[in-house]
Amino acid sequence: MNDDTMKIEEQVEKWLLDEDLLREMKYDENADFHFIAEFPKENIMDIVKPKGKDSLIIACATQVAPQHKSLMESADIMTKKEFILDLNFGLNTFLVDFELQVNNDILQQFVITEQIFEDGLTKDMMIRTMKRVFKSKLHCIWLIDKKFGTLPTPSNENDMFI
Repeated sequence: MNDDTMKIEEQVEKWLLDEDLLREMKYDENADFHFIAEFPKENIMDIVKPKGKDSLIIACATQVAPQHKSLMESADIMTKKEFILDLNFGLNTFLVDFELQVNNDILQQFVITEQIFEDGLTKDMMIRTMKRVFKSKLHCIWLIDKKFGTLPTPSNENDMFI
């Protein structure tokens, strides 16, 4: 790892510690560094600097809970297809990258990522990007509730996802 990368790692770690967001450092053979952050409370995000790249990736992966998959399975085919289309359109407006894993028109999981290049990396940009990634996740959760009905209120919003 070169000096510039070490400085970036130290700076990102400091920002995460300053805001009480850092949960752990993770070994990742494909990354110069990989932090696990909790933002906001009880929501896990990865902050990764891929090896040999001049950018940072902020990512949030979410598995859809079995009870929500069951609600989707019981819906008619048009509702399922419309939901996936609405999800794609909605996520696109957040200007994030995303990957939806869909089997038989049922959303299984989704991964939302955003990239910050080193020349634009500031604490403000990192936190704003984390917010945008989280708001994108909320969009997915709320759209599931809107399209397929809701389950009894969970004790915490992340209870509905694994």
